Amino acid sequence: LPHTSWTDVICEGPDKNRPKLCCVIHRTMVFVNRSLTLENIKCYGFDMDYTLAVYKSPEYESLGFELLRDRLVSMGYPHELLGYMYDPSFPTRGLVYDSTYGNLLKIDSNGNILVCTHGFEYLRNGQVDEYYPNKFIQRDDTNRFYVLNTLFNLSETYLYACLVDFFTKSSRYKNCMKGFKHGDLFMSHRSMFQDVRDAMDYLHDTGTLKERTLKNLDKYVIKDPRLPVLLSRIKEVAKVFLATNSDFNYTEKLLVTNPKKPWRSYFDLVVVDTKKPLFFAGGTVLRQVDTDTGKLRIGTYTGDLQHGTVYSGGSSDIVCDLLDVRGKDILYVGDHIFGDILKSKKRQGWKTFLVVPELVKELQVWADKANMFEELKHLDIFLAELYHCSCVFQMVTYGMDLCYGKMGSLLRCGSTKTLFASQLLRYADIYSTCCLNLLNYPFSYLFRAPLVLVNLSCLTTLEYNCFVSLIMNIISVYYTVSICKHHEQVLVFCVFVLAECCSSHTRPLWSLRLKSRWQSCRSTCSKPPASRFQDTLTSFVILIIFLYILRSFCCIP
Repeated sequence: LPHTSWTDVICEGPDKNRPKLCCVIHRTMVFVNRSLTLENIKCYGFDMDYTLAVYKSPEYESLGFELLRDRLVSMGYPHELLGYMYDPSFPTRGLVYDSTYGNLLKIDSNGNILVCTHGFEYLRNGQVDEYYPNKFIQRDDTNRFYVLNTLFNLSETYLYACLVDFFTKSSRYKNCMKGFKHGDLFMSHRSMFQDVRDAMDYLHDTGTLKERTLKNLDKYVIKDPRLPVLLSRIKEVAKVFLATNSDFNYTEKLLVTNPKKPWRSYFDLVVVDTKKPLFFAGGTVLRQVDTDTGKLRIGTYTGDLQHGTVYSGGSSDIVCDLLDVRGKDILYVGDHIFGDILKSKKRQGWKTFLVVPELVKELQVWADKANMFEELKHLDIFLAELYHCSCVFQMVTYGMDLCYGKMGSLLRCGSTKTLFASQLLRYADIYSTCCLNLLNYPFSYLFRAPLVLVNLSCLTTLEYNCFVSLIMNIISVYYTVSICKHHEQVLVFCVFVLAECCSSHTRPLWSLRLKSRWQSCRSTCSKPPASRFQDTLTSFVILIIFLYILRSFCCIP
């Protein structure tokens, strides 16, 4: 299937002219791992890159790849590398690069290898055994294994595969287990890994990537008019701060969304150059930024919070002191599973909101390929009894994984959760495709965690169960609403139910909300004479039409 970027808001369903309602609903939802009451949150913190400032995919990753590739060529790598172009269908977040053998690995939380590639070649079980006899790695060996956790790492991930692919196919180089040999020269995978890391640091330290981005903001950055709306609404009920690793000048140009109002007015505190994840530990020296020149003022800032002032460096403890809040009162929103979410949760106890834009693709596949998921469940039932079903099971699993991209799903491989999925479930209290989805909820909302872990693989079943539950609730109130004198009450009730479908993800609360609305509707009804058969029949027809429309748009069989 062709790759679909997360910035593409079109969701193709069976009818390509009409998106699936269930998929549209899910991509605007906030998913819950641990219960969280927004009413108790006194302070909201935001990262900038890929959170408030959303980069267009795959345009931005293509830019990063081209700059990295060109930097390597300028360092002495073969010019043939310039023939490689970025392919967004290959890389995914959460892969592990083995700097000893040059392999890209997809693993679970325990270090078990799920997928292994050498360049663009997918290794089979026998080939994997040559590198990893136990099909297991020591993830704690950070000198050898490097986790590519961030969205910035996508271009880097693809470049590692390109390098291995080029040198493997080149006749000038001899393939060795740990690198490539050309005459008396040996180029190890570890040295290539270090060169790519140095090139990445060069792009960020010199500002090359930022400079190219600022030259064409419309091409690389999404300007969403809902951003100032979200920040304004949050500031009405809580404090707001920005903590980003980017410098002030870059931040200033990316966050100018409303020319009539300065972007800094949306925040109670702005901290740039935070150097996360160090920011959540000892931190660095807190300094003031001269907003006219963008330069830092000499000396450590030790005063109270000054509104409108921009700070550089500091730490999470200093932020809490300046804003007079405790860790449990803060909800921090970011896209970096390690630098934003894991560290803020483990070291400071902050509430966490992980932005996962790739969920757009994940949810679309689950909606579009519901029949394949049902086939997997059917095969799984008979797998223990019929061994030959395992081959069919593997083929269906492989076909479904390819729907996500060449490296499969971000969250799982077959029925096994990936390392990224395990970290998401453990450290993110809530997560969604975009931080702007908070606009769909009141800031007194209770995000209730399910009693039993519900993951994305259950969405199809959830939709069907919720629809059946919805029918039962409507039938239960039919005899009340059908005897009402005015049919407008029936229509109001139908609209209410549809609104609940589009806004609520806490399914166990549906019955309580419906019951409350039923009681309210019933209290306004007066029981008419038994001869009002025509009114009852009309109300019943309205309900049947409504159910048919809801079933059609949710694409439920």
